[in-house]
Formats: sequence, C-alpha cells, structure tokens
Amino acid sequence: MLFDSHSHFNNEDLTSLERQTLFNMIDSAVRDGRMSYAMDIGFDPDSSVMAANHAEEWPWCYAAVGCHPHDTKDMNDEKLAEIRELAGREKVVAIGEIGLDFHYDLSDRDVQREWFRKQIRLANELKMPIAIHAREADQEVMDILKEEGAFSDERKSWFPSRPDGTPDARVLLHCFSGSAEMGRQYVKMGATLSVAGPVTYKNNRKTVEMVEAVPLEYLLVETDSPYLTPVPFRGKRNTPLMVEYTARKVAEIKGVTFEEVAEITKNNAMRFYGIRD
Repeated sequence: MLFDSHSHFNNEDLTSLERQTLFNMIDSAVRDGRMSYAMDIGFDPDSSVMAANHAEEWPWCYAAVGCHPHDTKDMNDEKLAEIRELAGREKVVAIGEIGLDFHYDLSDRDVQREWFRKQIRLANELKMPIAIHAREADQEVMDILKEEGAFSDERKSWFPSRPDGTPDARVLLHCFSGSAEMGRQYVKMGATLSVAGPVTYKNNRKTVEMVEAVPLEYLLVETDSPYLTPVPFRGKRNTPLMVEYTARKVAEIKGVTFEEVAEITKNNAMRFYGIRD
C-alpha cells in the first residue's frame, strides 16, 4: 500500500540485530498489505554497498547509491568509480542522495559543489533518476541542477512522460523544504517532490503550503528514517512503518482519503524509480 521513498537501513547507528528486527517488521507489513516498497538510500560508498546488498536480500527493498554532501570531504575519483559500478546492480534504481548542505557545513562548500556536479553528470551518463538533498541551499541546488542538464530536453527524453503528458526529468527533491513557489517551479521543470515527517510538525506552515500548492500526482512520501520522526512519535527513532503518519497528514491537507494518498504516492514512486510489480 505505502511506498517509503527514502530511508536508511544502512544507518551506522543501527546494530545488526536492530537492522534485522526492522527488516522483519517491514516484511510483515508488506505481507499484510500495509506497505509495498521501501528505498534504502546511500550516503557514501560503504553505505551504498549496504543499500545494494539489502535490495538484493529483500524483494520489497530497492536502493540508491551516492555520496551525501556531508561525506564529500572523503570523496575521490576511485570512490566515484565504486558508485558507478554499484549503479549497475539490478535493484539499484537511482543516484543519491546527493546535493548541498549549508546548515552543518561538514564538508567544505566548494567540495560539496564539486561532487554534487560530478554525481549529476554520473546520473546523466547512466540515464538514472537522481535523489537530491538540499538544506539551506535551495536556490543554488536548483541552479546547479539546471547548469548540469538535470532538466534538459535530452534528459527528459530518456524517461516516459508523466501521466498528465508532461515531461519527467526523474529528479527528486527529497524531504523538500522549499517554498510553495519553488515547488511549483520544480514541478514545471519536470521534478518530483517528497514529503517527510516535518509536514506533521505544528509550526511547519511552509511545507503545508507546498503540499497545498503542488498536485498530488507530483508528490512522494518518505520517512528519511531513522531521522525526522513524525508526530505523534517525534523524539523516538523513525522507521519506514511511520510513513503512514506523513501520508495521513498529506491526505488531511489535500482533503482526500488516506487510501487515495497511499495509492497515488506509491504509483508515483514506482514510476519515478522505474519499478514494476
């Protein structure tokens, strides 16, 4: 039923036992119809290997591989080659998460920019979807995506059009925190936006306004687990099963049923990542 479009089973804080318990919980939810799929998203070469392995182990799991801006300080051409090789594995369906993070600045900003550009180029070379991380760098992320051809007519020609007939660039803004106007701009260029737990937070009017403004056909739901736990579990470790609460909030904002949001966002995610039942 639900597709958690962005999670981290590869998180280094999870013990092997905790990870196995989580997999078993999700497997049970898939078997009883509460969930359909979940993505394991890489944030550096090692976590990308784990994500690819998890995707091979569990039928409901798919993977993205890439280097998060925090970790670009450790990137080099050899590691980029590792990511390129991983991208060829059967259930690796995107390059990500990549982008810019000017909140923590755990890597030098110029280094972040360099590897963001190189990984967009890799996604273009491989004709793969891209999962984007942007924090306190919204406009620069958009500018770099444009400059590197992420919304080019050539890139859009590689992927089927969206159901409404508009071109699809297969660029995903994960946990989108930009304005409603920026959201509309992205959708017009061919991007998809993902909504995470913060939409449930009491004072987060900005994300609510974005969800109001952007048609459901261009939205995904995610957990970014183990981070960004939604209300009513805020303060506890997030899991993909909690994507339900984000979907219920989107349904409330849109004035539609939870079941409709679950079905549409699942179909959107499957289309974005090129997954077929």
